[in-house]
Amino acid sequence: MNFETIYKTYWQKVFRLCMGYANDTAAAKDLAQETFIKVWKQLPKFRNESSIGTWIFRIASNTCLRQIQKDKKMPKSELPLEIKDEILETNIEKDIQLLYQYISELQEVERIIISLELEDMNQKEIAEIVGLSEGNVRVKIHRIKEKLTQKFKKNGN
Repeated sequence: MNFETIYKTYWQKVFRLCMGYANDTAAAKDLAQETFIKVWKQLPKFRNESSIGTWIFRIASNTCLRQIQKDKKMPKSELPLEIKDEILETNIEKDIQLLYQYISELQEVERIIISLELEDMNQKEIAEIVGLSEGNVRVKIHRIKEKLTQKFKKNGN
């Protein structure tokens, strides 16, 4: 599979995974772009020991986790009012925005698991990516869904 095909096949899925981490469209695009730069550089070294999708999601998850670690080390400051960017309204529905917000509030491993589950990845592949047993992943998915459901109920959605 060539890079262009990989990019077209996985861009939206990787973007949504990154969105679950960042809960910010621009940051998610940056993380997805960084992921595909790594995929492009590492593609010749891919050994087909797992599916290409599993490999790409592993790279994306690691990229997002590294960014979270960097963000924790470097405090963010607010931009002065006169130079704040105007936020463009996206076509993402309110519920989807809330879902991404709630996902971004989960622990890192939970974010990976639920984001991959939302991409219809099977639990065996998710287990490979996060390094847990398939049974443990199944239990975590159930608990994560319960947490998200409770957040929606708590906020009247």
